[in-house]
Amino acid sequence: MTSRLQCKRRCRIVLTGGPGGGKTTAADLFRREIGEEVVIVPEAATMMFTGGFPRYSELDAIRSAQLAIYHVQRNLEDIQATRYPDRILLCDRGTIDGAAYWPERDGDFFEALDTSLENELARYDGVIFFESAAVGGLAIEGGNPARRETLQEAAALDAKLRTYWSRHPRFVVVHHNESFFKKISYGLAILDEMVSELRKSGKTAG
Repeated sequence: MTSRLQCKRRCRIVLTGGPGGGKTTAADLFRREIGEEVVIVPEAATMMFTGGFPRYSELDAIRSAQLAIYHVQRNLEDIQATRYPDRILLCDRGTIDGAAYWPERDGDFFEALDTSLENELARYDGVIFFESAAVGGLAIEGGNPARRETLQEAAALDAKLRTYWSRHPRFVVVHHNESFFKKISYGLAILDEMVSELRKSGKTAG
């Protein structure tokens, strides 16, 4: 049976935002509701760090880690897109996120990877930005063992990420809310609307 949400062309949406925004929860719930027409591309950083990839605070180590995360994230997306060309790809973070963690001394993140912000934005058909709970001074603990940021660090990362992702032509913010249930409900409604819009218009990235 064909779902009303199935895309005739590639439909790749990234869920991003600062730590503790609820994006992973939203992706899981949407997948459970819609079914096999939705494929989740997991967050590369969490997968790597919880799988034993070394994580150190030295700037050279941070730089190397972000280079590795970028390539893993990009290839994860491409593998899923190749295997499921007609399904909805929900990316738990995207290739641009590493720019917010990139050491300033190393210059431009995109130049280091021989790409550009514009090229990376073009990989995605839509961006839903889940604002970190830290922006409202709320706790960001969510059971993710790879999360180490303080509230201040999480809020700063949220601002950096928004600067980059907001340049996408189809960018929507899900603001923090004291009620996590209300926030996720709103985010799911936005996600459902975006997928339906992309399916109707047929305007997906190349």
